Amino acid sequence: MHAHAFDQFVALERDHWWFRGRRVVYLDVLRRALRTRPRLALDLGAGAGGWLAALGELADRVVALERDEQIARIARGRGGAQLVVGSANRLPLADGSCELVTAFDVIEHLSDDVGALREVRRVLAPDGLCALSVPAHQWLYSNNDRVSHHQRRYSKRALTRTIEASGLRVERVTYTNALLFPLIAPTVLGIKALERAGLLGADPEHTNLSLVPRGPLNGLCYRAFAAERHVNRRCDLPFGHSLLALARRG
Repeated sequence: MHAHAFDQFVALERDHWWFRGRRVVYLDVLRRALRTRPRLALDLGAGAGGWLAALGELADRVVALERDEQIARIARGRGGAQLVVGSANRLPLADGSCELVTAFDVIEHLSDDVGALREVRRVLAPDGLCALSVPAHQWLYSNNDRVSHHQRRYSKRALTRTIEASGLRVERVTYTNALLFPLIAPTVLGIKALERAGLLGADPEHTNLSLVPRGPLNGLCYRAFAAERHVNRRCDLPFGHSLLALARRG
């Protein structure tokens, strides 16, 4: 990820509607999917450690893996997690040692996404749970993805095939950030059209988070995103800006 983009993530992850809504929705799905309390949970691509406090409430012990030493320093000590610097394609954990692995917005950064998920399968205990999220729809690939160093975006079918190719058993795949998608999609497509027409330059320091809604608007967007948890308890959403998947080691 471009340094400027990561600085935005660190500054905004506590209060920005997207981060807050994502945590509420994903953690609600995760809590309902867990059958027992994990003795060990692994968070891949921990970044600044925004998930670690919540995972610390779900599991007895949390290990956070981050490949960038400088970024890892920010996450170190958050949520009582043990921070490890390493690669998702070569996890420094024993076979079958984790009951839970999370990879929220991680594998889209990797050239070998299937290989990373094979490593996840290796470290998962029998019937262990993997929860992962990715950006949806390759046709929405934009400057934000380039700045964030995304290799790709995914369709529901492509994500399902990727997970299955790793040997994990897909339990559920649902779109998320659906209620705001009718606003997000045309905005992104409009910006892409302006870039193609040469009317707007692709700014390496501009991301989707560069325009931060303030006050009531930020709260309204958060409530719209967080409200999806009530629907997700009953069914999978048919469209959205991201995808959330649950998979198990068979």
